[in-house]
Amino acid sequence: MKKEKSKKSKKSVGKILLTIFACIIALMIAGWWALSVMIYDSITNKRFESYEPYTLRIDDFEGLSRKGYEFTSDKGQKLKGYLYSVGEGQHGIIVFAHGFGGGHNSYMDCVDYFARNGYYVFAYDATACDESEGEGVGGFPQGSADLDHAITFVEESGNFPDLPVGLFGHSWGGYSVCSVLTFHPEVKAVIECSGSNSSSDLFEGGGKHEAGDGIYTMMPFVKLHEWIYYGKYATNTAMDGFAASQAKIMIVHSADDDVVPIEYGLDLYYQTYKNDPRFTFLRLENSGHSSVYNDKTYSNEFNAEFDKWRDALDYDIQASENKERFAKDKADYIHQHLDRARFSHSLDQDLFAKFLAFYDANVK
Repeated sequence: MKKEKSKKSKKSVGKILLTIFACIIALMIAGWWALSVMIYDSITNKRFESYEPYTLRIDDFEGLSRKGYEFTSDKGQKLKGYLYSVGEGQHGIIVFAHGFGGGHNSYMDCVDYFARNGYYVFAYDATACDESEGEGVGGFPQGSADLDHAITFVEESGNFPDLPVGLFGHSWGGYSVCSVLTFHPEVKAVIECSGSNSSSDLFEGGGKHEAGDGIYTMMPFVKLHEWIYYGKYATNTAMDGFAASQAKIMIVHSADDDVVPIEYGLDLYYQTYKNDPRFTFLRLENSGHSSVYNDKTYSNEFNAEFDKWRDALDYDIQASENKERFAKDKADYIHQHLDRARFSHSLDQDLFAKFLAFYDANVK
């Protein structure tokens, strides 16, 4: 009798310990899930305003004109966009998707180039960026959602000429212009610079530098988080867009990109589409990420002079009490010393000649 009670007691203790262990594991998973989402939100779910001293302006580009529009995106938020043009005789419309962390004004030199060479360009600020509504971007799939609604607005609002549509996107916008093809297979041609296959890749690729291999333990929770909030936009990838469309695709990526590593973009696509005549691959070597399409001669000159000025300051710019002082001094320095003519006209002309030839051959 005592032995039976002892066995039952041991089984009972075992069950209790197993339950406790399972609860601890569940709490650990829940905690890591919450931490992963918190880190993701700290990066994505906030407003982004372009840094004013480096903001490009329409008056930096002689002859460039624009007309403003508002359109509604997926959650009812109003987005601000502009139709840019130079002169007459346009034979297509390029819808432009900007990168993460600001608005479309950082790409005004790109916009001007295409507008000056026969295209209307519709460029807009994504959710919670510059002139558009939103308390926070929310997540990387928002880029695809906003672009989906921008293309629909261009095609169906009645405000624009009935012309063939091409897409141009960089980084976040690069992911967006490819993945959105699932919803807009009618698009004729896409140029994608420094983008990734999926929205979660943007988090994973950048997170490797901070978390190392630990980033992989976060990814299941990040993907689930994106799916809960964005559904089809989160699960749809660039590869899905390629399969759903007959659009001609140009992929541009630099091997030294440390923001969106090339294996998340060009190298991945090349494995499947290297022999497909729809695809053009431009693999660069030392062009980085943020200005992969720029001639960096002037920016390197300016940055070298800026570094000398900063290093010669007579106060500690890292000290918290000097934060506002340095911010003001920095802005004043840029306003006084930036050569706006050179700064706003620093595209890689040879590369953009290839872009233009690609559009001219396919946006028709």
